[in-house]
Amino acid sequence: MSVPREGGCACGSVRYRLTSDPLFTHCCHCLNCQRQTGSAFVINLLIEADRVELLADAPQPVGVPRDDGEQRIFRCPTCQVAVFSEYTRPEVRFVRGGTLDQPSSVTPDVHIFTKSKLPWITLPDSAPVFDVYYDTKALWPAASLKRLEAVLARAHSDA
Repeated sequence: MSVPREGGCACGSVRYRLTSDPLFTHCCHCLNCQRQTGSAFVINLLIEADRVELLADAPQPVGVPRDDGEQRIFRCPTCQVAVFSEYTRPEVRFVRGGTLDQPSSVTPDVHIFTKSKLPWITLPDSAPVFDVYYDTKALWPAASLKRLEAVLARAHSDA
């Protein structure tokens, strides 16, 4: 792992450690993320659920409607900070970059849903930009694709 990463909620009740580097890091500018965060975008570190080690209280899942269905946002039961989310695959968590103790330790690998990006935001040249989504197989590093394939295969064999 490049940098040990720990994080948690605002009150400190929920604490976690990432046991590896993330698979990939999104900066999402979609309207759902804007609405859910009350901000211009969200930074999500995509990582296998079994690589998010809880160090203190467990966040509680809350079903949240989206334009394309529902997602589960895991919030601290005390201060209600959103720590991570699950979308269609519970095997992969979307850890909120802002909950890291050192949020500057990550930079986005990609900017997505920029068609709804706020006009006053200027995107850096350091990461690819997509109006909507992208082809995972074309953009993710081979090692991340292999890890994703492995976790999804384990989930399929457990079902």
